[in-house]
Amino acid sequence: MFKDLFDNVKKKHPLIHNITNYVTVHDCANILIACGAAPIMADEAEEVEEIIAICHGLNINIGTLCRRTISSMLIAGKRANALGRPVVLDPVGVGASQLRMDTALQLLEEVKFTVIKGNISEIKALASGSGTTRGVDANLADRITEGNLDQVVAFAKAFAEETRSVIAITSAIDVVSDGKTAYCIHNGHPMMESYTGAGCQLSALVTAFVAANPDRPPEATAAAVATMGLAGEIAHARLSEKEGNASYSNYTVDAIYNMTPGDLKKGAKHEVR
Repeated sequence: MFKDLFDNVKKKHPLIHNITNYVTVHDCANILIACGAAPIMADEAEEVEEIIAICHGLNINIGTLCRRTISSMLIAGKRANALGRPVVLDPVGVGASQLRMDTALQLLEEVKFTVIKGNISEIKALASGSGTTRGVDANLADRITEGNLDQVVAFAKAFAEETRSVIAITSAIDVVSDGKTAYCIHNGHPMMESYTGAGCQLSALVTAFVAANPDRPPEATAAAVATMGLAGEIAHARLSEKEGNASYSNYTVDAIYNMTPGDLKKGAKHEVR
């Protein structure tokens, strides 16, 4: 299944509009190119309606919020909805400040999201309307393990039903659900937490997969998550003793650039619940 979804990204070359944070904008652009898609980075309110009209999907990331880009996110999101384009939300650090919470809740109210992707702290904060996220990292108590996986799956399904969006929760075990089915993905490596941008890259990757497979958002999201995790495994295996997180970041992009749909089929580790 994942093989065909990745193959569609490479065949269709979806153009993705990103309103993302300035810390990782370069990383998101490169991950899109690596997977076979193409990026546009545009956050000026005067042009976002025109930009999304020529794109196949919209990626919204609230990592470095300002009033100017909040307006652009709302305008672009509503236009994408009107055009039938998939929209992905990454509520980075949503519980860390009132501005982030208020913005995320306004976006949820005014824009229909195809996918909402975050770590479990962010998704729990978004679901409750408040939270205590530790910056952009998941609280240690909120790690997904085999011991709490059933509970997280139930939570993801319930929130997916409430929002009518695919919910993607990232952790040591990733969970993707549309409210009916949940994909539990066991790919990845702990070192993926050692560099800034992995989560933002994943949101861009998810947007590309969903844009290339618009009739299969849950499966496309799960395939993107597995692709990123598998790339993290491949990148770590390539590291030498003297290389660190900078090399690891670059090797992750390289792994996706060189990955074939067949490689994903062989390397993806997932179960359905």
